Amino acid sequence: MVHVIPPGAPGYREANGGAMVVSSPAEVDEFVRRIGPGEVATLDDLRAALARRHGVETACPVSTAIFAGMSARAAEELRHAGQAAEQLTPWWRVLKRGGFLNPKLPGGVERQKMLLEAEGVRVSPLRKQLAVFDYEARWPADL
Repeated sequence: MVHVIPPGAPGYREANGGAMVVSSPAEVDEFVRRIGPGEVATLDDLRAALARRHGVETACPVSTAIFAGMSARAAEELRHAGQAAEQLTPWWRVLKRGGFLNPKLPGGVERQKMLLEAEGVRVSPLRKQLAVFDYEARWPADL
């Protein structure tokens, strides 16, 4: 279930003053699955795509991050249960703002780095973290 929250509603704190969509785990998973091998997107990119789909100003940053994390953990559970890698949601292709890897995803940044590098994505240290420098050039066209 997806909810659009109008400006001024209780709990709405987005500074831009427009309507905000609170997506669903299934919808966020659908968008993550659109990110192909060698491509990456940030959580902000996902939020922008969700907002465009629903014709609103923004998507909730908290629920989008939570649902992306749920999708990642579900994919790893399926991997451990024997599901083929090509059928899994490619959670490792979702980055934090600025192209940084996400330590909260399954296996931490080392696992995410390994999976990205296996697809030809270069990951390098930046300010004591790991990041994809050219992440904006790797944005999926159909997100």
